[in-house]
Amino acid sequence: MKKNFLTVAAMTVVAFFVSTEIAKAADVTFSGQVRTRWDAIEQFGGASINEATAGGGGAHTTSSIYGGTNETDDAVFSSVRLAAKANINETTSAFIQLQSTRNWGECTAGTAGAAGCGEGNASGTVNDNDSSVGVHQAYMEFKNFLNLPMGFTAKIGRQEVLLDGWRLFGNTIWTPGMQSHDMVRLNHKHDNMNLTLGYILAGEGGRASDTNDSDDHDVWLAHANYKGVLGGQLSLYYVYYDMQAGQRGQAVRFHTLGGRQAGKMLGLDYRAEVYFQSGSDAGGWAGRQVSQNGGTNGAARDIDDFDHEAYMFGIRVGKTAKSMASKPSLTLFYDYLSGTSDADGRNGDVKSFNTLYDTGHKYYGLIDMFLGIGGGAAKGTMGLGLQDLAIKGKMKPMPGWTLKADYHWFWTSESVQANPTATNLTVGAGTDLGNFLGNELDITAVTKMNANTKIMIGYSNYTTTTSMRRLKGLGANDINWGYVQFDVKF
Repeated sequence: MKKNFLTVAAMTVVAFFVSTEIAKAADVTFSGQVRTRWDAIEQFGGASINEATAGGGGAHTTSSIYGGTNETDDAVFSSVRLAAKANINETTSAFIQLQSTRNWGECTAGTAGAAGCGEGNASGTVNDNDSSVGVHQAYMEFKNFLNLPMGFTAKIGRQEVLLDGWRLFGNTIWTPGMQSHDMVRLNHKHDNMNLTLGYILAGEGGRASDTNDSDDHDVWLAHANYKGVLGGQLSLYYVYYDMQAGQRGQAVRFHTLGGRQAGKMLGLDYRAEVYFQSGSDAGGWAGRQVSQNGGTNGAARDIDDFDHEAYMFGIRVGKTAKSMASKPSLTLFYDYLSGTSDADGRNGDVKSFNTLYDTGHKYYGLIDMFLGIGGGAAKGTMGLGLQDLAIKGKMKPMPGWTLKADYHWFWTSESVQANPTATNLTVGAGTDLGNFLGNELDITAVTKMNANTKIMIGYSNYTTTTSMRRLKGLGANDINWGYVQFDVKF
């Protein structure tokens, strides 16, 4: 017995040192993140609700909870990540990031597997069988890939895509699970230029039912960034978005062309960008050929007859008083995203700008009332577009703390009242629904407890208008939202 024990012990020690040597040879490093956020929201109430409110990610934001009420509800969101990177040799590396997201206490044994639940609440069972761990990122990286001209580095697999200010490609940042893509990506750097070429398989129709790949969803990307231009950086974009017929009932194929210039000039921080889209997309207009009052809105059109012609532009100018200890700054911000009117729809034109894979949480208010703007759905503005004028301030009131305050004015680009077919609203006599959607105030305090731990404390208020309440189906005049988030990285 003693001999067998010593044999097993010796084998264990040998295995440990062998695995250690392999890890050293492969240069394996580990990292991780634990992020927990307490979130309290006094919701609008009403018949329907924007499920993306305050970052979404949980069942507590659905209309079944808030419908007809204006009471406060709180929840705790949690995400856990563990990653390993292996530098295998001079040209090859691999990265794997596992992730688990859940809402505290929101699940019982009978609701395991529901959104935000993981595999059940451990407090509700004597045996915690949670297996809610998935792959958020997993990719291979090859330097000087296939000896291609220009010396491209290839990144192949599931990965986040973060470009510039995350206007068209970001990871959403606020949702517990964030966003990643199944992708092939080529990168080339030379002097002041960084070139990215990418292909995203956003939707696969399946081999059993889609043998000719007619139901796939593909995105092609070209992005070039040039440093040292006008005191900053210039980025140029080309994106081809191809969602084929089986993915949404009609083909959505359009091109996005544009650019972004950001930097510092004359003591000011600035950003200017503009993007144009052209192609085909019914944009939710299929079946909306008859108006709410029973009249005809024009001859019925085949879905493929709709043209997608849209644009957006954004400007930002800011100033920081670096000579002051509190480093106060003030920024003026304006975005315009085109929308589709009833007249456009009757003419077979869809003019709603599609924000692709943006991180709207950075731009259109922290409560997230306007995610998915270009999709023609309630999460955005029913395809009417968006205008956002904002004043943003930031300062360091004391060592180790940053205080931010943003104030937004929101409008649709096309009138709510003048477009009953786009909004699917019945507008009665004497009703006055214009473009103004209300104001949002966001106050955020950020500090670091230590080098690895960041704490965010925030409060937001959204004051609505009649147009906003009718467009979203909301019941009350405002929303109050607060949160405290701990983010530990190692």
